[in-house]
Amino acid sequence: MSGTSSPEAVKKLLENMQSDLRALSLECKKKFPPVKEAAESGIIKVKTIAARNTEILAALKENSSEVVQPFLMGCGTKEPKITQLCLAAIQRLMSHEVVSETAAGNIINMLWQLMENSLEELKLLQTVLVLLTTNTVVHDESLSKAIVLCFRLHFTKDNITNNTAAATVRQVVTVVFERMVAEDERHRDIIEQPVLVQGNSNRRSVSTLKPCAKDAYMLFQDLCQLVNADAPYWLVGMTEMTRTFGLELLESVLNDFPQVFLQHQEFSFLLKERVCPLVIKLFSPNIKFRQGSSSSSSPAPVEKPYFPICMRLLRVVSVLIKQFYSLLVTECEIFLSLLVKFLDADKPQWLRAVAVESIHRLCVQPQLLRSFCQSYDMKQHSTKVFRDIVNALGSFIQSLFLVPPTGNPATTNQAGNNNSGGPVSTPANSGMLGIGGGVTLLPAFEYRGTWIPILTITVQGSAKATYLEMLDKVEPPTIPEGYAMSVAFHCLLDLVRGITSMIEGELGEVETECHTTTEAASSLTQSSEQQELQSTSDQMDKEIVSRAVWEEMVNACWCGLLAALSLLLDASTDEAATENILKAELTMAALCGRLGLVTSRDAFITAICKGSLPPHYALTVLNTTTAATLSNKSYSIQGQSVMMISPSSESHQQVVAVGQPLAVQPQGTVMLTSKNIQCMRTLLNLAHCHGAVLGTSWQLVLATLQHLVWILGLKPSSGGALKPGRAVEGPSTVLTTAVMTDLPVISNILSRLFESSQYLDDVSLHHLINALCSLSLEAMDMAYGNNKEPSLFAVAKLLETGLVNMHRIEILWRPLTGHLLEVCQHPNSRMREWGAEALTSLIKAGLTFNHDPPLSQNQRLQLLLLNPLKEMSSINHPDIRLKQLECVLQILQSQGDSLGPGWPLVLGVMGAIRNDQGESLIRTAFQCLQLVVTDFLPTMPCTCLQIVVDVAGSFGLHNQELNISLTSIGLLWNISDYFFQRGETIEKELDKEEAAQQKQAEEKGVVLNRPFHPAPPFDCLWLCLYAKLGELCVDPRPAVRKSAGQTLFSTIGAHGTLLQHSTWHTVIWKVLFHLLDRVRESSTTADKEKIESGGGNILIHHSRDTAEKQWAETWVLTLAGVARIFNTRRYLLQPLGDFSRAWDVLLDHIQSAALSKNNEVSLAALKSFQEILQIVSPVRDSEKPETPPAVNVPVPVLIGSISGPGLSRPFVRTDSIGERLGRYNSSEPPEVTDELEDLNLWWAAWNTWYRIGSESTKPPITFDKLTFIPSQPFLTALIQIFPALYQHIKTGFNMDDLQKLGVILHSAVSVPISSDASPFILPSYTEAVLTSLQEAVLTALDVLQKAICVGPENMQIMYPAIFDQLLAFVEFSCKPPQYGQLETKHIANAKYNQIQLFAPAEWVALNYVPFAERSLEVVVDLYQKTACHKAVVNEKVLQNIIKTLRVPLSLKYSCPSESTWKLAVSSLLKVLSIGLPVARQHASSGKFDSMWPELANTFEDFLFTKSIPPDNLSIQEFQRNESIDVEVVQLISTEILPYANFIPKEFVGQIMTMLNKGSIHSQSSSFTEAEIDIRLREEFSKMCFETLLQFSFSNKVTTPQEGYISRMALSVLLKRSQDVLHRYIEDERLSGKCPLPRQQVTEIIFVLKAVSTLIDSLKKTQPENVDGNTWAQVIALYPTLVECITCSSAEVCSALKEALVPFKDFMQPPASKVQNGES
Repeated sequence: MSGTSSPEAVKKLLENMQSDLRALSLECKKKFPPVKEAAESGIIKVKTIAARNTEILAALKENSSEVVQPFLMGCGTKEPKITQLCLAAIQRLMSHEVVSETAAGNIINMLWQLMENSLEELKLLQTVLVLLTTNTVVHDESLSKAIVLCFRLHFTKDNITNNTAAATVRQVVTVVFERMVAEDERHRDIIEQPVLVQGNSNRRSVSTLKPCAKDAYMLFQDLCQLVNADAPYWLVGMTEMTRTFGLELLESVLNDFPQVFLQHQEFSFLLKERVCPLVIKLFSPNIKFRQGSSSSSSPAPVEKPYFPICMRLLRVVSVLIKQFYSLLVTECEIFLSLLVKFLDADKPQWLRAVAVESIHRLCVQPQLLRSFCQSYDMKQHSTKVFRDIVNALGSFIQSLFLVPPTGNPATTNQAGNNNSGGPVSTPANSGMLGIGGGVTLLPAFEYRGTWIPILTITVQGSAKATYLEMLDKVEPPTIPEGYAMSVAFHCLLDLVRGITSMIEGELGEVETECHTTTEAASSLTQSSEQQELQSTSDQMDKEIVSRAVWEEMVNACWCGLLAALSLLLDASTDEAATENILKAELTMAALCGRLGLVTSRDAFITAICKGSLPPHYALTVLNTTTAATLSNKSYSIQGQSVMMISPSSESHQQVVAVGQPLAVQPQGTVMLTSKNIQCMRTLLNLAHCHGAVLGTSWQLVLATLQHLVWILGLKPSSGGALKPGRAVEGPSTVLTTAVMTDLPVISNILSRLFESSQYLDDVSLHHLINALCSLSLEAMDMAYGNNKEPSLFAVAKLLETGLVNMHRIEILWRPLTGHLLEVCQHPNSRMREWGAEALTSLIKAGLTFNHDPPLSQNQRLQLLLLNPLKEMSSINHPDIRLKQLECVLQILQSQGDSLGPGWPLVLGVMGAIRNDQGESLIRTAFQCLQLVVTDFLPTMPCTCLQIVVDVAGSFGLHNQELNISLTSIGLLWNISDYFFQRGETIEKELDKEEAAQQKQAEEKGVVLNRPFHPAPPFDCLWLCLYAKLGELCVDPRPAVRKSAGQTLFSTIGAHGTLLQHSTWHTVIWKVLFHLLDRVRESSTTADKEKIESGGGNILIHHSRDTAEKQWAETWVLTLAGVARIFNTRRYLLQPLGDFSRAWDVLLDHIQSAALSKNNEVSLAALKSFQEILQIVSPVRDSEKPETPPAVNVPVPVLIGSISGPGLSRPFVRTDSIGERLGRYNSSEPPEVTDELEDLNLWWAAWNTWYRIGSESTKPPITFDKLTFIPSQPFLTALIQIFPALYQHIKTGFNMDDLQKLGVILHSAVSVPISSDASPFILPSYTEAVLTSLQEAVLTALDVLQKAICVGPENMQIMYPAIFDQLLAFVEFSCKPPQYGQLETKHIANAKYNQIQLFAPAEWVALNYVPFAERSLEVVVDLYQKTACHKAVVNEKVLQNIIKTLRVPLSLKYSCPSESTWKLAVSSLLKVLSIGLPVARQHASSGKFDSMWPELANTFEDFLFTKSIPPDNLSIQEFQRNESIDVEVVQLISTEILPYANFIPKEFVGQIMTMLNKGSIHSQSSSFTEAEIDIRLREEFSKMCFETLLQFSFSNKVTTPQEGYISRMALSVLLKRSQDVLHRYIEDERLSGKCPLPRQQVTEIIFVLKAVSTLIDSLKKTQPENVDGNTWAQVIALYPTLVECITCSSAEVCSALKEALVPFKDFMQPPASKVQNGES
């Protein structure tokens, strides 16, 4: 209200009122003066009210009669313009609610007058509406007058007015009732005693009602009167009325305000007494009418059905039943019976249609249906209304198929036309075509030629009617074909949906309530027990009552429903319709199942099953069991006899699959239509969702599914799921693509169906299992005596059911496995295979399942589960045995660690396989054994270990399959490893067991018999293992030997510590040396014939293609193994007493192997030698047990692991197992000796080494193709042994031994390589890399010199010998060594740095350059350390070094490798820088006298070499080489010349001559062509000059003779320069334009440069050291130089410029005393 009462709104209202009044007074000025006056006084009145009152609206309302008066007078003028103005003003007042009751009465009277004068009719209606809706001031008479006014306007001649009035009437009626509802709301809190109304007919006894209620009552009562064509009591002044309009108004009131009738007795009285009789009366024409007579339309009640009234009556009835059923039980019974009658075939078509629509409205209200059932069907002498409704729908549907539909009588002809070929015939024809064409165009039902389309009329669950809504039609409409059928169809579906969801919901509630009450009852306290029990019993009563209602409802409707639905299912050609029908049948079946109504349940299920199979399919279960009770019994529905309809054969469905029927003798094929598949899916759905209520119907369902699965060709796959497969024989199943895409879905649902069996209770589950077993027995019977494909449906599904019910497997295990074991023995292989598959899958699943309590605590269950596995051993079919073994394998994989008491059973299954049972069985059994050994030794009792060893050993001796033998050896290793890891526990258990057995043996008085008896049982276990492996070590098959050998040694090596100390003696002498002897013997006597192939088409590598070579491998392995044991277990063996004897035997074996003419054996022997000398430090056991992995990995570590640099580290044993021994010897653990303490052992080793070395490296006397020359790796290994050996014998190592060593080193390095191996051993020539042998040799010498360095004084005499050795190696750079008389090819031609292709020669000499160079570096390093040692000085080492270096230095460019002479120079410089000071110190002793000439010659040979630089030498290279020469001169100038007085004179003379020669650049003046390109060494000459000059001028102390040498050299130089210049000038002059020869130009340039250098040098020297004569000679050159200026050569000019510039220093102003001066 705030909108109209706010101050702004009030102000606006006042302004508007005043302007309205002004307008009115203007309009009426001339014609109607009284109105004008009233208007003007009205303005004053309004102003006064506004001025005097604060509550203006209230004041206006009080005075409203006066305020309204001028406008009412204006209306009285009947002038349209004025009237409109006034009505508008009045409406404005009303909308602001300022009209009082009296004013309202006046207004209504004025409106009535206008109505009677037919003025402004629409405006009147508007005004009435505003008046009645804005407030409640109009009551009683004035209200009735207003309503009548509207009714009267409804019946004018003007259409618009009529419609507006109708709408207004509806709104006004609604307003009246809304007022009453609002009034009730206001008074709701005041509780009043209802006054009992006597059942009298005094219609006016409404004194008890409140005002608004009273108005409503009067209005409703008069509406009834009017419809009944009686005079109204309250609506005085009505002139006419239509029944249709009255019925519509009644319906709207009943529909919109049901609470009014339900809460007020007065109104419910009206309902019972007035409305119901009225309806029944109006229905009579429809009831009595039969089609055939004609009728005319007239509003008066004529004895003929009239569509508008009939339809409206049905609407009213719908509302009555829906809203007031509880008040009108009896009346409703009549209405419902009438409705049912209207469906009769002899009623007009439109009447049947609206009746069906009305029934549909009831069908969507299940609670209502439930009430019908309770009120009628369950009462003794009452009509069975609910049953009748359902049956009526059924017979209605049947009648539509049987009777050709006709329209109502008025339109019979049209209908006839339609049927005979009007427009409707098109769908009919297309339907008929559909049979051939495969697809109907429209969704439709078709039955015995009658084609009825399905129309979409409504969404499910809502009854949206078409014809009940046609309120504007007077003539009955034409009903389209199929409409009534579609509605009836929806009625059925909604009925089923409603009933089932309602009952299911209530059932669910009851179940949860029961659950809670039981819980409550269990937790009761004493006091409240009584009442609780009371409530529980109430609950029970309530449930009994409810259950009775549910059962009655189902019993009442199922026959009719089933008859109708199965007919429709058969007739349906539309997938969606079919789906809905099936869903209805399914929900009914499930509901019947839940309520325990077996007959009806089975009837619905049978219907679905029949729909799934092809027509007339011979499936006994459907035709015998339940069908007998159904098909022979016909149900009577309303007097008509209806048979259960079986599917008709002339189905118009698309065929989607053609397959074989499942029968012993299949005849032909059967076809499945898409509808069959749809039914099948429904069946699956039913079983899946409602399995718990199927009970005995499982037989029906499963049998049907089995047949369908068979026809569709689904075959079982893993886990029992069915997948599409191909039929094995017979015409193959044909499937369309449509069904192909469906198949995976179907198979998925099938699986889910059996998965859901886990939710069934035990009883239902047993029903299911029994059904499956009986199906399976049938299938087995069919499969006997023929090898046709059996039906595996039942077996597969037994498996699936078992798998999902593991949690309660005990209740079904025996029947399940018992049946499957029978299947396993079936002669049909496919059947048998599946039996085994199912059985093994179940056993595996049972063992892996997480049972509660777990299997480990429930051994009974575990043995129960394993038992069928054992029983399978009695079946002789190999395929079953294979399955059994595979199952064992998988059980081991998943459950092995928890088998416990099941072990004997499992091992028994493995042991049951014999050698003749075929490879695959043996292989599988062996796989099981492998798994046991790898994973499950810890979980089995220790007493089984011996058996496991035996079984593994026996597999090793199997000759069926090499791989199995090899792998079994691997298993023996694993077993040994296990013994080792679990030694303590096993030992304890075995000792315990031993004690028990001993006791038993003593009791029986027999001797305990077991192998290796005196040793303790645990050691015996080991010795058995060694015995097994020892046998296999000399097996004829090389692979087995190799594997067994590796395993034996690894086992002893890794686990020997567990043996008692005393047992080791046996191991060494009885096991190891015995084995070595046998192997050596077999190796030396083995056949040398080539083996072509290794059986089959296996190619054998050339290194293994004779028996001898194969035995060589065994020898290698055995020797290495024994050596490794000696090495790693030395601390155990040394205390044994006869260790040195064993050591000698071992060394003897090593020597004989090392000198065998087989590279592999000899190399391995050295490896073993290294090992026993502990050159390879063993890895700590605990960190890395040496596992012999697969067969083909050789255990010895590769030789390459011992490299030069690595040798500097001390080899310390890290194998600290000592503490482990403590528990075997109660005394202290034996002392672990880190090295062989006993020197004799080491010297024995040195002697062996020397023998091997000298024998193997001695060059043979003659050479032929078969000569054995030791390999590089062998020699490398040999030399690598020395350093470590030397560490132990160095205290006694003397010069004699050193000589021996030197011989071996020299011979070893000289051994050539076979040309096959060279590409692998030799680096390419350009890479300066040492071979590993050369590295080893240098390392050996390095170890020696380091030892001497730190050793005592007397060892230093060995230095010179080492230098000799090294220098001998340095010579190899220019002169490689010889090996006997063997011709070798040199690998490279150094001149061109190219590798030559090998000629056919057998042997290749190595590239010794890198080796020689490395030796040289070693020499330099060593000399730097030892230059001052007495021995070094005395033995003239320096002289030897220089002598050796002279060779490469004099060869220079002719060296095999350029790097050689460069290294030689740098080495010479280094050595001299250290050696010269030493030589000067010892000058007096004369020890170095012979060195000086050697040095001078070396300088001479190098600086003025005879070798020619290569043609391709670049300028940069040349300059680099020149800088080397310069370095040499620098050395002379710094290290030699300054100390001339300590140096022999001849030597100094030689040096000066050399420098002179260098500075003059001693090329002869006649250059030859070849020498032109030799670049002149300018820098070198310059250096020589400077040295010469510096030496000449700087040395004060020099003897006159030396100074003379230099001065002479200078004057010679200057004179020569003068000559060259003169000659050049002459030649230049003579040659004219011709250029001079190149060499002459070169010479002159050099001379010029020499002059400038000389002047520079002279300037640098102190003036007093320069002879005056020299200056004169220099200045004398000047004029000659000036003469050269004319020369044409640019190069000469630039050189000349350089020569002339220095003369500027001689240009001085003449001094005053110059005349007496010298020059």
